[in-house]
Amino acid sequence: MRLAIIALLLAGTAAPVLAQSDDALPRRVDMLEKQMHAVQRKVFPGGNPDYFEPQIAPPAAAPADVGTPAGTPLSDLNARVGALEQQVQSLTNQAEQNDHRLTVLEQQFAKLKGDTDYRLNAIEGGAAGAAGAGGAGAQGTQGGPPPTSGGDQSAAPFGPQGRKPAGGRAAAPADTMGDEAGDAAPAAAGAPNAPPPVLAKTGDPAEDGYMLGYSLWSQKRYADAETQLAQVVAKYPKSKRASYAQNLLGRAYLDDGQLADAAKAFYASYKQFPRGDRAPDSLYYLGQTLVRLNKKADACQAYGEFQDVYGATANPTLKARVAQGRTDAKCGA
Repeated sequence: MRLAIIALLLAGTAAPVLAQSDDALPRRVDMLEKQMHAVQRKVFPGGNPDYFEPQIAPPAAAPADVGTPAGTPLSDLNARVGALEQQVQSLTNQAEQNDHRLTVLEQQFAKLKGDTDYRLNAIEGGAAGAAGAGGAGAQGTQGGPPPTSGGDQSAAPFGPQGRKPAGGRAAAPADTMGDEAGDAAPAAAGAPNAPPPVLAKTGDPAEDGYMLGYSLWSQKRYADAETQLAQVVAKYPKSKRASYAQNLLGRAYLDDGQLADAAKAFYASYKQFPRGDRAPDSLYYLGQTLVRLNKKADACQAYGEFQDVYGATANPTLKARVAQGRTDAKCGA
């Protein structure tokens, strides 16, 4: 019995020793292999790496990053869609601006075409009128140049068919301030009872009516021009041409020798259409008419009104004429 217990104790103490020897053996073998590899690399420095594994290997290269997204895919798509919408909006704005410019160009071309047709018709009508007057024994030449604006002009016959004002002395017409169709004074008088000139239609009745009145005035058919221009003002008071027509109506009266009616027409042009394109011209012609009526004090008031209302916006030529009118009327400072 005692022998059996001693045998068991010896077996228990030998087991840990054998276990420790079993664990140390692999480590010792690994160490010997590494030392052998080191000796082989020393002896054979250019040896094949398949047989001589390096003791210190370089670190493996990290895989290259393709790209790191700035945000989530949904946010990226929203940003791209927003950029596309801004580009579309910019293109739309440019298209609208181009359409507006094209419309303005078309309007300007239509106006230029209408003015050109009118001038050609006026030239043809003037030539025909001069030819008819020559056949009837009227004086004057067909190709004479029109009087220039602002210069001394010879006395011209007044009224239709050469009617002159009372007193037998023809008064010189006022300096011309060119209307829409040009800066020329009335041409030679047309033939008596001549039909109205035929003008190209523009599609705007107010424009067509004014251009007809202007053509009649330029042919010195003052009575017809007065009737036509008064109709334009009465029918189309809200048109841009109403200011032109009312001012030219006053000029027709003025050139026709009807000074009182001319003064009324010019005053009505200023009062009815104070913001019209011809309101400043009407005040100038009102002053000129009042001077010829020997009402210089009233003329100075008209010139003063011009300076107060339109002095800062009127064109330099008109302001120079008003200044000369004040000097001629001997207006105070």
